[in-house]
Amino acid sequence: MPEFLELLPPSEALDVLLNNLPAVPLSIEVLKTANGVNRIIAADITAPEPLPPFDRSTVDGYAVLAADTFGASESLPAYLKLAGEVAMGAKPGFTLQPGSAGLIHTGGMLPEGADAVLMLENSQVARPGEIEVLKAVAVNENVLRTGEDVAAGDLLLAAGTRLRPAEIGGLLALGITQVPVSRPPRVGILSSGDEVVPPDTRPEIGQVRDVNSYALAALVTRRGGQANTCGIVPDRADALENALREAWKSNDLVVITAGSSASTRDLTAQTIQKIGRPGVLVHGVNVKPGKPTILGVCDGKAVIGLPGNPVSALVIAGLFVLPVIDRLLGINTARPDATVAAHLTVNLASQAGREDYVPVRLLATGEGYSADPIFYKSNLIFSLARADGLVHIPADATGLPANAAVNVILL
Repeated sequence: MPEFLELLPPSEALDVLLNNLPAVPLSIEVLKTANGVNRIIAADITAPEPLPPFDRSTVDGYAVLAADTFGASESLPAYLKLAGEVAMGAKPGFTLQPGSAGLIHTGGMLPEGADAVLMLENSQVARPGEIEVLKAVAVNENVLRTGEDVAAGDLLLAAGTRLRPAEIGGLLALGITQVPVSRPPRVGILSSGDEVVPPDTRPEIGQVRDVNSYALAALVTRRGGQANTCGIVPDRADALENALREAWKSNDLVVITAGSSASTRDLTAQTIQKIGRPGVLVHGVNVKPGKPTILGVCDGKAVIGLPGNPVSALVIAGLFVLPVIDRLLGINTARPDATVAAHLTVNLASQAGREDYVPVRLLATGEGYSADPIFYKSNLIFSLARADGLVHIPADATGLPANAAVNVILL
């Protein structure tokens, strides 16, 4: 069995791959903001107006001058004349004078002269046209000032930002109903192997259904790419080369599963070398699962060879395929992966010098979570399906002891 060219740490291998990808102009489309969840902003967006656009109350109560309430308490209330009521959705029809108050509702516009709002429960009607103030308020208490959220001209979202529900709500609050977003990068997914058959086929003895194409397509779609499953390729050099060339022409990134282990049936690396330059950059990554990973660039497009075992394929795709999708989307400040703090239930062994990713279940305890490792074989997909996340064992460790504090990377 031939040796891997060199086993690089995952972070080094990723740097090699990304550093060989050219900077290409983003493909941009304009989308309705309301339909933009999970899409990536393709240009900076600034605020066309302040938000909120006027001083407004955050509670039901009375608009007041804060100075009129100083020293007020339940045992020694202050008394203010009622100047009127602020109608919702309308400009107040009065100006607040010292010694007076105006009835106001949550979201109502502060009348001119007011600088605070007294909560309704801290007041009571003394007599018709007059209220008792039972608690003092400070200047700006229970008030949102004009532009307190954003001022006109502020940078709202930088290019490369992923749209979440909060961003969509904020943009629509400013009347921004359309946004420029990056088009989803096209990711071609090839599955190889004489033993692999489509999921809707009943396998014969020695055959297995294609898991990887569809699991990887789901991973790509969730990240914001357009997954294109390109079929199953038999273990022949000509078939793999033809399929890879077709996928390379019509996609921005190509992923091949299986054929990446160092064996006599390894066709992936030699085929990548034929498609474009510089070709194979990395063959072998010092990680478990997923050691026989191939990273290449062919005339400006990444081509990644993943192990055929489903668990290995998904873990490695998370390390290498997703960052390339982020690059193609123009993401410039990727948010960190969601993690949960937990404690290991048992000892985890590891080989020094190699990074390990171990699937775990999260078990709720009275003090947080325990991480219970799932000891698996990398060709068993439900080993990963049963997991809530992964525990990373760094290369400089020989394992982790039971009860060790870990951060579980959520799947």
